Amino acid sequence: MATRARPLASAPLTNFKDHTTRVLIATDIAARGIDVDHLTHVINYELPNVPETYVHRIGRTGRAGREGVAFSFCDAEEVPLLKDIQKLIGKEVPVAGGHMYETKEVKSRRSRKKEAIKQESKRRNMFGSKRDGSYWRNKKRAANSSK
Repeated sequence: MATRARPLASAPLTNFKDHTTRVLIATDIAARGIDVDHLTHVINYELPNVPETYVHRIGRTGRAGREGVAFSFCDAEEVPLLKDIQKLIGKEVPVAGGHMYETKEVKSRRSRKKEAIKQESKRRNMFGSKRDGSYWRNKKRAANSSK
């Protein structure tokens, strides 16, 4: 059987806790029993199917008011899992892009989002800047032209 008994599995964990080992790689099952203080980084190779598991994993960083960083790899098929996580935590998880392994679909979505942001910005600033007075001039012109 491929699973280790807890006494054998505790040696790497002990080495990690006493800083003999700097990196600990654990499966989803093994990670459930790990309790390490002062953990600064968690890297998820894939997003978990259950959003609460993600929260539990990244919660291992930054305990007791300390700072921590969590990185998660996410491919296009896992985007729905990411959306579930964002819904659970009530925040948008920052997504990095622009790397050489990025799919065409992700690049396309990112460019559409940038364009939507640009259009929204134009819509909000359609009358110009309040700072230089063009806002009020353009607003007045728009009101006069609609009469």
